[in-house]
Amino acid sequence: MEFRHTTVLLRETVDGAFSDPNGVYADLTTGGGGHSEELARRLSGGRLICFDRDREALEAAGKRLSGLNVTLIRRNFNRLRETLDELGIDKLDGIVADLGVSSHQLDDASRGFSFHNDAPLDMRMSGEGMSARDVVNEYSAEELQRILYEYGEEKFAPKIAMGIVKARENSPVETTGQLAEIIKSSVPAAYRREKNPCRKSFQAIRIEVNGELDALETALSDGFGCLKIGGKMAVITFHSLEDRIVKNRFKEFCTGCICPPEFPVCVCGRKPCGELLTKKPIVPTESEISENPRSRSAKLRVIRKIAEKPEN
Repeated sequence: MEFRHTTVLLRETVDGAFSDPNGVYADLTTGGGGHSEELARRLSGGRLICFDRDREALEAAGKRLSGLNVTLIRRNFNRLRETLDELGIDKLDGIVADLGVSSHQLDDASRGFSFHNDAPLDMRMSGEGMSARDVVNEYSAEELQRILYEYGEEKFAPKIAMGIVKARENSPVETTGQLAEIIKSSVPAAYRREKNPCRKSFQAIRIEVNGELDALETALSDGFGCLKIGGKMAVITFHSLEDRIVKNRFKEFCTGCICPPEFPVCVCGRKPCGELLTKKPIVPTESEISENPRSRSAKLRVIRKIAEKPEN
């Protein structure tokens, strides 16, 4: 299947991270290479490091970015600092990240991300390690309930978890279609009529399989640390869990004194390290949403580094 991905908030994201045509940048989620291409074409003597753990994504990006000064790295973005050390790069001028699952991963039924097609349960962005099939068939009811609550914010998590456990007593759950039917049969009919009841559960299992939220926490902390003073980080999120992490971590970077309010003078000496450039997140225009409905939930937040973080 040809790799397809519609780039969301293209210019807003690249404008947010870009500053110097001779600088060094990183795209933490290269995907089909949309943000990378826009960023790389703005460079005159600079360099772009492109991360993705999806082999198909990097192969497609490699063709798209041919002739541009980019380095393709097939790794999880939580290994940013390690990779920069290997490349002899100390600091970055800017970072972009477009989180979540790509259009190609959703549209390619064989990847097992979508509940719209019947395919083997997989959901691995890297194609390696634990799969969705492993989670669905090996996790206890309590573990399933936990991830459905935490990563899917699914109010019917107990019913769905028990439905999965009961179904697999007869035979393993092998496909996305089977899982979708189990979820639908585990929730009230009114809930099924209101919206597709599979969305939250599939999201939760995907996040668990790929360790997305833990990796994001590491990438944000290490990424901000890797920026030079004046460097900027632009991050697009697609659901509330991601956005909450980005919002809170950016707020932490921008927070100065944390002394109790009753203290007459600051004794902690803490200074803000970042300046938030988006007081409210940037969202797609109605025009972009009409052309690409999947962009509807996108939120872009941008931060500039103004000082080094103190050593703990």
